[in-house]
Amino acid sequence: MDELVRQVSQKVGISEDMSRKAVETVLNYLKSKLPDAVGSQLDTAAAGGSAGGVVKGLGDLSGGKK
Repeated sequence: MDELVRQVSQKVGISEDMSRKAVETVLNYLKSKLPDAVGSQLDTAAAGGSAGGVVKGLGDLSGGKK
Protein backbone atom coordinates (compact mmCIF):
# COMPACT_ATOMS: atom_id res chain seq x y z
CA MET A 1 0.00 0.00 0.00
CA ASP A 2 2.96 2.29 0.55
CA GLU A 3 3.62 2.48 -3.19
CA LEU A 4 -0.01 3.41 -3.88
CA VAL A 5 0.14 6.08 -1.16
CA ARG A 6 3.33 7.52 -2.68
CA GLN A 7 1.80 7.62 -6.14
CA VAL A 8 -1.33 9.37 -4.91
CA SER A 9 0.79 11.83 -2.96
CA GLN A 10 2.94 12.64 -5.99
CA LYS A 11 0.15 12.83 -8.55
CA VAL A 12 -2.25 14.85 -6.43
CA GLY A 13 0.35 16.94 -4.61
CA ILE A 14 -0.72 16.18 -1.05
CA SER A 15 1.19 14.79 1.91
CA GLU A 16 1.68 11.06 2.30
CA ASP A 17 -0.39 11.17 5.50
CA MET A 18 -3.33 12.68 3.62
CA SER A 19 -2.79 10.25 0.75
CA ARG A 20 -2.84 7.28 3.14
CA LYS A 21 -6.16 8.46 4.60
CA ALA A 22 -7.59 8.88 1.10
CA VAL A 23 -6.43 5.43 -0.05
CA GLU A 24 -7.76 3.78 3.12
CA THR A 25 -11.09 5.59 2.72
CA VAL A 26 -11.47 4.45 -0.89
CA LEU A 27 -10.47 0.86 -0.10
CA ASN A 28 -12.86 0.72 2.86
CA TYR A 29 -15.67 2.10 0.71
CA LEU A 30 -15.01 -0.45 -2.02
CA LYS A 31 -14.85 -3.28 0.53
CA SER A 32 -18.21 -2.21 1.97
CA LYS A 33 -19.81 -2.39 -1.47
CA LEU A 34 -18.18 -5.55 -2.80
CA PRO A 35 -18.53 -9.19 -1.73
CA ASP A 36 -16.30 -10.23 1.17
CA ALA A 37 -14.10 -12.40 -1.02
CA VAL A 38 -13.34 -9.45 -3.26
CA GLY A 39 -12.66 -7.18 -0.31
CA SER A 40 -10.09 -9.62 1.00
CA GLN A 41 -8.42 -9.62 -2.43
CA LEU A 42 -8.17 -5.83 -2.23
CA ASP A 43 -6.58 -6.13 1.20
CA THR A 44 -4.09 -8.65 -0.13
CA ALA A 45 -3.19 -6.49 -3.13
CA ALA A 46 -2.85 -3.37 -0.98
CA ALA A 47 -0.73 -5.16 1.63
CA GLY A 48 1.60 -6.34 -1.12
CA GLY A 49 2.61 -2.74 -1.71
CA SER A 50 1.73 -2.85 -5.37
CA ALA A 51 -0.33 0.03 -6.65
CA GLY A 52 -0.52 -1.78 -9.95
CA GLY A 53 -1.81 -4.86 -8.16
CA VAL A 54 -4.72 -2.96 -6.65
CA VAL A 55 -5.55 -1.31 -9.98
CA LYS A 56 -5.24 -4.61 -11.85
CA GLY A 57 -7.48 -6.28 -9.30
CA LEU A 58 -10.13 -3.61 -9.80
CA GLY A 59 -9.81 -3.97 -13.56
CA ASP A 60 -10.24 -7.71 -13.31
CA LEU A 61 -13.36 -7.22 -11.21
CA SER A 62 -14.86 -4.90 -13.78
CA GLY A 63 -14.24 -7.33 -16.62
CA GLY A 64 -10.91 -5.93 -17.80
CA LYS A 65 -8.08 -7.97 -19.22
CA LYS A 66 -6.48 -10.50 -16.91
